[in-house]
Amino acid sequence: MRIFDTSVQELKYKVLMELAYQTWRGNDAFTVFNEIANEIVKKGEPTMSCCIYKDRAIVAERIRIALGGNKDNPNVIQVIDIACDECPVAGHVVTDLCRGCVAHRCADVCKVGAITFDHDQMAHIDKSKCVECGRCAKVCPYSAITNFKRPCEKGCKVDAIHMAKDGVATIDSDKCIACGTCVYQCPFGATLDVSSITHIIKTIMASEENSKYKVYAIVAPSIAGQFTYAKPGQVIAAIKELGFYAVEEVALGADMVAYHEAKELQERGFMTSSCCPAFVKYIKTKFPDMEKHISSSLSPMAETGKLIKERDPDAKVVFIGPCTSKKAEVRLPEVSKYVDYVMTFEELQAMIDSKDIIVDELPEMDLHNASYYGRIFARVGGVSEAVTEAVKEQGAEDFEFNPMVCDGIDKCKNALLRAGKGALPNNFIEGMVCTDGCIGGAACLNHGEANKKEIDHYGKHSNIKDIKTAVDLAAGK
Repeated sequence: MRIFDTSVQELKYKVLMELAYQTWRGNDAFTVFNEIANEIVKKGEPTMSCCIYKDRAIVAERIRIALGGNKDNPNVIQVIDIACDECPVAGHVVTDLCRGCVAHRCADVCKVGAITFDHDQMAHIDKSKCVECGRCAKVCPYSAITNFKRPCEKGCKVDAIHMAKDGVATIDSDKCIACGTCVYQCPFGATLDVSSITHIIKTIMASEENSKYKVYAIVAPSIAGQFTYAKPGQVIAAIKELGFYAVEEVALGADMVAYHEAKELQERGFMTSSCCPAFVKYIKTKFPDMEKHISSSLSPMAETGKLIKERDPDAKVVFIGPCTSKKAEVRLPEVSKYVDYVMTFEELQAMIDSKDIIVDELPEMDLHNASYYGRIFARVGGVSEAVTEAVKEQGAEDFEFNPMVCDGIDKCKNALLRAGKGALPNNFIEGMVCTDGCIGGAACLNHGEANKKEIDHYGKHSNIKDIKTAVDLAAGK
């Protein structure tokens, strides 16, 4: 059964699994670097690039990024230069629609003399001269000149990726919101999120079976519907098998956020959600005037970590979910004191398989410390439904809650533009950078049609039916 939906994901998984396998056995990754590359790219098998040596060099770079990447690079998404050079040069190109016309309007409007013609009068663009102004494309009567964008550039909706002079993709850390779209969109796997998988394993091992300190896994509600080969309760049991002291629901943190945001909104009158770190950074970088409207709540991940650390200051907390942006969030000082590491579903699958855990043979282990409303934070509209419920539970029926639900950068951008101009009739913006919400996260195991029904089904199986009960239980009431 195929777990991932692309071969790039499978390659990423193989590297992570081999690294995890060696780490569990106490082997330092740097001493078995070549062995891992040779195991993944075996002699005599079909190559992915021009030769086996380049394949192994690319795998070596994948190992480096899986070990934390370039420490001088602030981005959690990094580029493998040697893999990036497979892409053709981006920019304006002449296609085979060119008819070799006599008018030569394309050359007439080019101010830098970048367009020439061969003996058949077919146009050619000299990329050493072209400044990508696009005038030639506008005047071509056959639309034969097109502006080709690389998949990573096309996927990045915040213009954080551009091509350097050597043709390799470069990520602008000031613009990047770490959403991970470029990671999934690149067909060569040249963009990759840094990993903490070896640090997490070493932390579990050093705990000496949780006797020195306890290691908690906090799991995003989007886990429902991700591991389709097993039941959610079996996946929770597999996480426990990895050596974690306990597994807690981030949905409980979502309940706490919803309850706080409901109160805060009544006081402030207008607000945006704070649960999606990519959305929060998008506001701060693109709409700085709107920053003052962001909810003061920490994200559900951070709130859950905070709850654990308040009970057990020595605990280590590992978040597990579908989000690469969480890897950037955990570096923030207000979050790093509550959550130690972030691990994606892709990394979790690799870690499980590195220990030969047969997930679908495990007994189910249920979690019952969050409400239905906390669990549906995983899908688009879930935050707004939870805040609606919290307003009702707080007895504020006379308060008119009017949310705008946005998933995807384009919808978020439109809502923020209107809000900035005072033209948005809504008093709350639920912003999710990923389409369909967290269940469409870049580090999901598969990226097919997001199954919102699975999230609702998972939510309805909670024994806690209202938000206040979950919040009170968390507070020890």
